[in-house]
Amino acid sequence: MTVSNLKSVLPGDVHKAWSVVTTASEYPRWRTDLSRVQILGPEAFLEYTADGYVTKFTIIRAKPGQLWELEMDNTNLHGRWVGRFRQRGLATVVDFTEYVSVKKVWMKPFVKGYLKKQQAQLITDLRRAICSESKRIHS
Repeated sequence: MTVSNLKSVLPGDVHKAWSVVTTASEYPRWRTDLSRVQILGPEAFLEYTADGYVTKFTIIRAKPGQLWELEMDNTNLHGRWVGRFRQRGLATVVDFTEYVSVKKVWMKPFVKGYLKKQQAQLITDLRRAICSESKRIHS
């Protein structure tokens, strides 16, 4: 199993970050790596990348404003995504960890780098989404 973690400090209230991250139906509006999302029900959704890869996510645990834990599965990997959220002053600390097992042995040497790249892009996109939402509200 490969574990990848990324922590970041984002502007604004923890509930704003929580709302953006946990509203999967809105991902295509701010996530640059996705072409669309299909909601399967209140506990599951599919993410479609621009390259055509589909990943199913199932919500395992949710503590609003604190923790969002998902099981993830696609043709290449299986694992868990854990997002922790904490208010720190006027900012929000996010702590995202992925626990992944690859399904194809040849992918094992590449998975850590892939996960780090994906996590960095998620933080970049999330920061942009939160900042643009704040600007829209204050305009």
